[in-house]
Amino acid sequence: MIWFYQVTQGYFWIYTWLLISGFMIFMVMFYSSLIVPLFNKQTPLEQGELRDAIEAFSSQAGFQLDNVFVIDGSRRSTKANAYFAGLGAKKRIVLYDTLIKDLEVGELVAVLAHEIGHYKKKHARKGIAVALCQAGIMLFILSLFIANPLLSVALGAHIHSFHLALISFALLYSPLSTVMGLAMNSLSRRNEYEADRFAARHSSATALGSALKKLSVNNLSNLTPHPAYVFFNYSHPPLLQRLRAMATI
Repeated sequence: MIWFYQVTQGYFWIYTWLLISGFMIFMVMFYSSLIVPLFNKQTPLEQGELRDAIEAFSSQAGFQLDNVFVIDGSRRSTKANAYFAGLGAKKRIVLYDTLIKDLEVGELVAVLAHEIGHYKKKHARKGIAVALCQAGIMLFILSLFIANPLLSVALGAHIHSFHLALISFALLYSPLSTVMGLAMNSLSRRNEYEADRFAARHSSATALGSALKKLSVNNLSNLTPHPAYVFFNYSHPPLLQRLRAMATI
């Protein structure tokens, strides 16, 4: 960023945005295949009842799923989880070995249906687009203030410096960042409800509810968090709210 500023001055934010955008997209596509293997072992899900059930559901849901991997999450934690990673041909579903140990086949398929729901509803792509817009807005606002010597003066300097101005801007941008973070959390919670509805309609609401209960116990989740705390901090709805929402489907 500093080099871009030295070379292009007022246009540095565009080049920085392009660099950050490329890095973000690269990480979304290759994080699971390049970064995760440095710390955990991922192996293709072996043939058997679970694989057959997953493939049957994927075919039923019209979702081409070639890459299902099991990660050895138990080497560091008892937390059970599953996630969807990648885009296009690089997409893959990753199941924690702890998840396979704790859940029945029907429950695992329901959890997988939830992850496929995220893909079907294009949540990952929308999240990337929003994140890129956030980065662009932040950098553009930075470009409007970075040359202002008052930012350096605010930190007690007598000579303007890009480095000090950057620190001052980070402090001043914090409230706006908090507001944008609240919006992102709200969007994430809405996406979770949508993925739950997809899983309930295409798999089993009962099985998904049972799986969520077991995951909540294993992860020591708070069943009754204060609504204000949920609003400010939760990217996922509390368990009881998710169960109530699925009960109406």
